[in-house]
Amino acid sequence: MSNPNPIPSRTVVAVRPDREIATRQRLPYFVGISGETAGSRGLSMHMVVIPPGGVAAPHRHRGYETAIYVLEGSVETRYGPGLRERVVTGAGEFLFIPPDVPHQAFNLSDSAPARAIVARNDPAEQENVVAYDPAEDDGEP
Repeated sequence: MSNPNPIPSRTVVAVRPDREIATRQRLPYFVGISGETAGSRGLSMHMVVIPPGGVAAPHRHRGYETAIYVLEGSVETRYGPGLRERVVTGAGEFLFIPPDVPHQAFNLSDSAPARAIVARNDPAEQENVVAYDPAEDDGEP
């Protein structure tokens, strides 16, 4: 899956993820397009699977936007200072997370996984994912 050699920017690349990777969010990711796999310079796109009853580790993405399309399941995303805000997205819905906004995803089903496609304007898979402790955030800038 990984490509140790840089790929010229004018080359079309097909990526067939053959395994999941461990992430800082503690969720299974299937890496698709990234700087490492396809030579991307400005985006990444992956599939995330949240196991039944699964929860992501609270985190934020330093300096880049994230767009999510839910393929199946229902996910509650807690976000903002102290993770006090909430939004629920289901299959066929999109979610946008601005740069540096702390968030945490919860699969609302105890019996079925939730699956989503995640796209970011950062070609790195995990380098700019930062752990977040909601207990340490009083909401002040």
